[in-house]
Amino acid sequence: MTDQPGRPRRPAFRPPAEMDIEGESPDPAQVSEVAHETAAVLVGAGRATQDPQVRTRLIHLVDELGLSTVAELWAARPATSLPGALWRLYTLREWVHRDPVGAAADYDAGMRHADVAHAVAGAADPFGPEEIKALGDEILRGVFEGDLAVALERAAAFCRVISIGRAHRADDQDGHDEPGAQAATRTASALLGTAADLQRSASLWRAGTLD
Repeated sequence: MTDQPGRPRRPAFRPPAEMDIEGESPDPAQVSEVAHETAAVLVGAGRATQDPQVRTRLIHLVDELGLSTVAELWAARPATSLPGALWRLYTLREWVHRDPVGAAADYDAGMRHADVAHAVAGAADPFGPEEIKALGDEILRGVFEGDLAVALERAAAFCRVISIGRAHRADDQDGHDEPGAQAATRTASALLGTAADLQRSASLWRAGTLD
């Protein structure tokens, strides 16, 4: 992630719009290939280095490139692919850093009803906004250290706890804020889907078929 000799270079993230040649739309197969290649290079570089600064820069990738740039590259890839899984992990981290108070409230409400998922996610105790930001970083760091499948399983468990907590908070809003309760219920359901995708990605990685 640096240009210093002996260290891995940061892969060139080129949004599909920048791949347009003489006004022609980029080949979807080429866009897909770039997405999968950059995901593999990113994970490979992070797992190959022992430099903690390089890994920290990888964790802060969205801070450096912007969420929209990463979205153009990875967001359209299948959920159970390496770029699709990375997109969900980076999006999860971005959310908890943007709204740590709300994320912590959802998690606090959910962990009382999801002991197993809470244990797998590995949140600190006591738990609050700063701890949830640290947990987002720690889960993403696991992509580059240790077992990537474990990182995906922790992220899946985290999503389950958040989903359960948000659903319970939505119930509390019934009769007081119906639009807010409905929106919270929809996002809670979407988070369960994300959790399932991340769990399947973990299984695929263990089987050597997540690409």
